Amino acid sequence: MEDTPAKPPLSEIEPEDCVGVDLGITSYIHTSENLSVDTLDLSDEYDRYAREQRKLDRKEYGSANWEKQRRKVAQTKRTIKRKVRDYQHKLTTWLVTEYDVVAVEDLDVKPMLETSQNAKNKQDAAWSRFIELLEYKADLHGTHVEKVKPAGTTKECAVCGVKTAKPIWVREHSCPACGHQDDRDLNAAKNILSRGLKQIGAGHSESTPVQTALPTFTPQRVAVDAKRVVEAGSPGA
Repeated sequence: MEDTPAKPPLSEIEPEDCVGVDLGITSYIHTSENLSVDTLDLSDEYDRYAREQRKLDRKEYGSANWEKQRRKVAQTKRTIKRKVRDYQHKLTTWLVTEYDVVAVEDLDVKPMLETSQNAKNKQDAAWSRFIELLEYKADLHGTHVEKVKPAGTTKECAVCGVKTAKPIWVREHSCPACGHQDDRDLNAAKNILSRGLKQIGAGHSESTPVQTALPTFTPQRVAVDAKRVVEAGSPGA
């Protein structure tokens, strides 16, 4: 059995090897490098699941035909779970092999599911499992994963820190204090990275990437279709 690789010392990590990950609403993840990865399209699978469930509802409960149809319903549900799990495996593997430091939101998913009108999509996203996979694979690959409090990451300006409230449908960040403008999710991802680096950089020398990891410019947005992740195994492949 191979030994688990040691995580690189913070003083040896380059700024370009650090990334912040915003767990998205319009996308699955949005990184501080302005990479936006789409949510996996499972509409066909859910349509099939609904059809099979309707067929089950028409069967006599407990009959042989009901049991046969129940198994079909269970199979379609397993297919959905398997595809989501495979997608998460590929994304998390890419993150921990591409970067030395990954900062991510420490989301409390249960209240989100209880209050959101889009609860099914958040359940599909399965953020808790995504973060668990990320931490597990980070240990295997010697990567630092830092979970940060998500409160305020969307409101705070990544440049000056001034908070600006914005409703969910406003997808651009525009700071009234310093004039900085950014994609809403990109601004949040930069704040997540900044918080993560401050947490792991506490007590270390100025040679850590804490003050230098955030770009001084807005990188060009790259949108990645989920199908590309499924087929290639990573957004960058």
